[in-house]
Amino acid sequence: MLGHHEFGSNIMRRFLAFISAATLFASSASAENTSSYPSRPIRIIVCMSAGGGVDTVTRIVANGLQQRLGQAVIVENRAGAGGNIGAEVVFTADPDGYLLLAAPPPPLTINPLLYKTMNFDPAQFEAVAVMTTIANVLLVRPDFPARTTQELISYAKANPGRVNYASQGIGTTSHLTAALFEKVTGTKLVHVPYKGTAPALNDLIASHVDMIFMELSSAIKLHQAGNARILAVATAKRIPDLPEIPTLDEAGVTGFESGTWNAIAAPPKTPPAIVAKLSKAIDDVLKSPDVQDKLNKLALHAASGTPAEAKSFISKETKVWGDVIKEAQVPAH
Repeated sequence: MLGHHEFGSNIMRRFLAFISAATLFASSASAENTSSYPSRPIRIIVCMSAGGGVDTVTRIVANGLQQRLGQAVIVENRAGAGGNIGAEVVFTADPDGYLLLAAPPPPLTINPLLYKTMNFDPAQFEAVAVMTTIANVLLVRPDFPARTTQELISYAKANPGRVNYASQGIGTTSHLTAALFEKVTGTKLVHVPYKGTAPALNDLIASHVDMIFMELSSAIKLHQAGNARILAVATAKRIPDLPEIPTLDEAGVTGFESGTWNAIAAPPKTPPAIVAKLSKAIDDVLKSPDVQDKLNKLALHAASGTPAEAKSFISKETKVWGDVIKEAQVPAH
């Protein structure tokens, strides 16, 4: 007959053996799932409204991924709260590679500095790839009285609080660039946030708002068609497609540069093998001649690289825009 101590030891040994077997089975299943990934459709949540830069790029990349991975890649828009709504959906999803986030900088970088309450930590997302980078430009409504940047600054100073600017939402690059512009130029502007690029530009074209700092890809066709006017580019050098448009530095706003980007991220703890497979496929898509041609026509620069490079890039951007928020004293909401 077993003593109490020996009986307890046997139970413990069986329990540990069961746990070991379960762990081995789970590990084996995980490895199998990783090697066969993807075995069903992938969904990409775009955390901004349809029709904007990140939405356009994501749909181009999704089409290429579908061809390379042999599974449907479905793009969904979940806009709101500066990208936080869509980002939270992905952050809390199963880390299996079947739900991904497509986002501009805010929800992956500085939203914790801008929102008092958030249900996710951007730093915990698994960076998959930076899809594109793009310069920003200063775009005004077609009938705005100022014809140059200096005229705009003079007009704003003569009419404090009467010039407004649109943005794609609180904490977006368009918002923070304008906030920094206010501080650097000593102007007082009124912020009108939207839920993405398309509604902001629609109101600019209709002259409901005065100006916006917008990515070149979304602004250039409006400028060329006369539906809005680019006063300056926020780059170190003039842009070849707009040789007549000065940089903000040339226009008297010394050293002022601003750009934006679009990235793909996965939920925290997504297996590295899945992240690497996705990253490699996205890199292949971005380097393909047909996609390069599409991006060039949209005035977008294709980025590429490993997940580690994407993570490093996003970390650096977090510091850059975090410093802008502090310098421009942008309040949290």
